[in-house]
Amino acid sequence: MTLSPASALAQRSTRLAFLIAGLAGASWAPIIPYVQLRCGLTDTQLGLLLLCPGIGSVLAMPLSGALAGRLGCRWIIALAGVLVCCCLPVVASSHAIGVLAVTLALFGAGVGAIDCTINIQAVMVERASGRIMMSGFHGLFSVGGLLGATGVSILLGMGFSPTCAAWVGVGAILLIGVRTLPGLLASPASATGQSSALVLPRGPVLLIGLMCCVVFLAEGAATDWSAVFLATVRHMSVRYSGMGYVAFACTMTAGRLLGNRLTERLGERVLVVGGSLLAAAGMLLAVFTPFWQATLTGYVLLGAGCANIVPVLYSAVGRQRIMPEHMAVSAITVLGYSGILAGPAAVGFVAGAAGLPAALAGIGLLLGFVALMAFLFRKTLLKGGA
Repeated sequence: MTLSPASALAQRSTRLAFLIAGLAGASWAPIIPYVQLRCGLTDTQLGLLLLCPGIGSVLAMPLSGALAGRLGCRWIIALAGVLVCCCLPVVASSHAIGVLAVTLALFGAGVGAIDCTINIQAVMVERASGRIMMSGFHGLFSVGGLLGATGVSILLGMGFSPTCAAWVGVGAILLIGVRTLPGLLASPASATGQSSALVLPRGPVLLIGLMCCVVFLAEGAATDWSAVFLATVRHMSVRYSGMGYVAFACTMTAGRLLGNRLTERLGERVLVVGGSLLAAAGMLLAVFTPFWQATLTGYVLLGAGCANIVPVLYSAVGRQRIMPEHMAVSAITVLGYSGILAGPAAVGFVAGAAGLPAALAGIGLLLGFVALMAFLFRKTLLKGGA
């Protein structure tokens, strides 16, 4: 079945696909401390292990973008979702480092393929609909992340094993996926049906990709390291250390669900510049205050600040004409997710040398760089308010 990108069914399935992507990625976050304890890993060793899903994601994204240009989005998202469901219980239960590394790479490939392809679909749907929709789409990603992290944290707090909690996540992904598949676009994202798997970003696409890289790095730090930080530095019980990500995800979700309205009222410039500064302040508050309550407050501000930066930047990519949209989306997704590729390992290495607080403080400073770039290039990249 070939659908119009402007159809209500395509819009609904786009939202549900973002929900699945958030749910899949975040279901893994509360399990990370259990993996570290079960395998006896240091912060540096954990950082190396967390490099694996980033490698899988970045390798899968160019391929999925090229396939979307030829085949459309539907079956790429479906097959990637099945791969995620196969990997999640393995990473929650395995004691073998080699098995964990390979499975995490495949898990990352599945999540990365979904992330890249749903953003291609979202750009097509938003343009065809003639309305601001991107923050709302990404809001459903955050809803999925919140549900995944909160649900798994609650199950672990009730005494469920990480494996049982992972199987609950798999069931949720499959149930939502059945409702999602019919409205995913099957027509090629490229007008010619041709695409290259390796495209270098240029001009404003390169700048947007670098800004996305930093924001994804901050989001990845909240996903992969907030539970470890609360458990090892703030000495919170490992059962409840996933609440750091929950605090981050709550405000990110609320901000994105309100994002379409905020974009119309305040403009893209305010959301990107102001949001970057707020996120930087939140990360630094989380790091430099010695109480876990203040750390959670910092993650609240980090989520609120980051909420609409990436959605606004993806909308900006949909407006540029230097590169075809599916190639540009694929390129900035790869460049942006290189923050997830390099970020966990970099945080682990810096933590091993200077401590985890110093590593996370560096991310706060990088968010200040995003604010500076957005301010300097605000007239060429971003729209103002109403």
